[in-house]
Amino acid sequence: MTATVTLQLPDPIYQRLVNTAIATGRSLEEVMLHALKVGSPPDWENAPDEFKADLAALDRLEDEALWKVATGHKTEEDMARHFELLERNKEHTLTSAEQVELAELRSQADLFMLRKAHAAALLRWRGHRVPHP
Repeated sequence: MTATVTLQLPDPIYQRLVNTAIATGRSLEEVMLHALKVGSPPDWENAPDEFKADLAALDRLEDEALWKVATGHKTEEDMARHFELLERNKEHTLTSAEQVELAELRSQADLFMLRKAHAAALLRWRGHRVPHP
């Protein structure tokens, strides 16, 4: 037995459901029923403003692309430079240019980790078993 319900959705919620349906190759009805059963897809609204657009873009990715984000790693070179600057920062020996570089590397690292976490949450919401790191 089923019932038909007419529901007015705010455009951002509707668009997220449409994006998910397209990305997963499922019908909008399937995605909406799934959302009602398990809750809505993971939200990015509490993320810092400078990262919201990057996180929102993940909603439109297909599962394969999300897996790449969720399991991605920083290069050893990137990590080495970041750690070098962090150590030198403790010693108060950074130049002004290196302080700017360190701030940029921190921001990039924050975005990298937020993207990984959000991609994993989206994959879990889509029904995949995502191992914890």
